[in-house]
Amino acid sequence: MSKQRLEGKVAIVTGGASGIGAETVRLFVENGAFVVIADVNDELGHQVASSIGVDKVSFHHCDVRDEKQVEETVAFAVDKYGSLDIMFSNAGIGGSSSSILDLDLNDLDNTVAVNVRGAAACIKHAARVMVERKTRGSIICTASTASMAGMDACGHDYTTSKHGLVGLVRSACGELGAYGIRVNSISPYVVATPLSCGVLGLEASEVESAGAVDANLKGIVLKPIHIAEAALFLASDQSAYISGHNLPVDGGLLAVNRSVASKNPLHNMN
Repeated sequence: MSKQRLEGKVAIVTGGASGIGAETVRLFVENGAFVVIADVNDELGHQVASSIGVDKVSFHHCDVRDEKQVEETVAFAVDKYGSLDIMFSNAGIGGSSSSILDLDLNDLDNTVAVNVRGAAACIKHAARVMVERKTRGSIICTASTASMAGMDACGHDYTTSKHGLVGLVRSACGELGAYGIRVNSISPYVVATPLSCGVLGLEASEVESAGAVDANLKGIVLKPIHIAEAALFLASDQSAYISGHNLPVDGGLLAVNRSVASKNPLHNMN
């Protein structure tokens, strides 16, 4: 099998300056893609682009809460590389850990603004270009295992946003399939990224150890590269007939046990 699974394709990765996004940028480039890193962290985004050291990566500032910035990022990718084949809507934020009795609805609004509204803007503007140019593109969104079970420890606002995101993916796939555009999501279990470590207040090793408590698939620690490889599959032609799918990357956790383990510190944040 050729390693260049995305040869000549053009991708945008939102939240591409760190964590899952940065790992995905590197993997997409290794597989032949031109990639635009879209992020609010300019310094880190430029560092990631420079560290790859090739002319196939560019950085463009983008706050997905601002639809205009999303539209401009899509235009930037098309102007620079000539097309848009892949949109990986990966930018997201964590939620609060408060009880539903104390939920701040302003927190809910902000979480939904990034995790759902931001993804909707990415799908909308990527799809407009793909439809206009008759590109049989792939749109991928980062959801969460919280989208497949009620995980109050993740935050009610976060869990709500990820359920909404998966609904958006399934709704969009129904319309965009008529244009040959696939829309899917990936639902990781907890993975040690700057976002998750910051939200949980834990070091990367602590997040990985805590995640292993629930793991059904022993001997493998979930890393950002595992999510990036799932994104590569959904972006490539190897998933040419897959659309409307929410792909869990959780080592079988939810298939075996949808409940949460009381001994796990990840599930006792309240």
